[in-house]
Amino acid sequence: MFLIDMFNKKTVMPTAENALPGRAEPIPTASTHFISGLPLKGPVPEGMKTAYLGMGCFWGAERLLWQTPGVYLTVSGYQGGITPNPTYQETVTGLTGHTEVVKVVYDPSKITLEGLLKIFFEAHDPTQGMRQGNDIGTTYRSAIYVEDDEDMALAIAVRDRFQDALVKAGRNSRVTTEIAHAGPFYYAEDYHQQYLAKNPNGYCGLRGTGVSCPITPAA
Repeated sequence: MFLIDMFNKKTVMPTAENALPGRAEPIPTASTHFISGLPLKGPVPEGMKTAYLGMGCFWGAERLLWQTPGVYLTVSGYQGGITPNPTYQETVTGLTGHTEVVKVVYDPSKITLEGLLKIFFEAHDPTQGMRQGNDIGTTYRSAIYVEDDEDMALAIAVRDRFQDALVKAGRNSRVTTEIAHAGPFYYAEDYHQQYLAKNPNGYCGLRGTGVSCPITPAA
């Protein structure tokens, strides 16, 4: 009975009443980045900024982002939900409310948030709601979580520009990307961190729409 109920709820966000309880303590994870050796939990150099990007499965998304010039650090985790300190097995039930995201610490003197969001919108299909390709469920929804009002306004503006670009390209699908202020970020388990560096032939579900995301011309 639980299994039937679990899968019925994978594409429906839970409420505080039916979300899994989670736990008070963080789950174990890696201490350092598999590629750079940087500490996953900081500290980071002064002047760095942070955004949290959900593009479906975080394995491929994290690889794309750690390869992006100007990105200092990437970490896979869970965000946007209710259950504190969830495990992967809990998130995929749809009963925690989280989506898989990559925490992106970047140097704004080398890449802007707008530049990151251009990569974000072009690298996946943000019109699919609670899925990304064959990955179905609340954990695979498109999401942007930001740390201040200025970044929020920019994210909304870039989303709207990409929506217009989709329409001009003859695609009338609506962008469903969730844009919100960043809530608690929970680190994913050790084996998820930089997964495709450890498993080069592993699964990557990133598939874009083929539509370019316009950004503001450089001054």
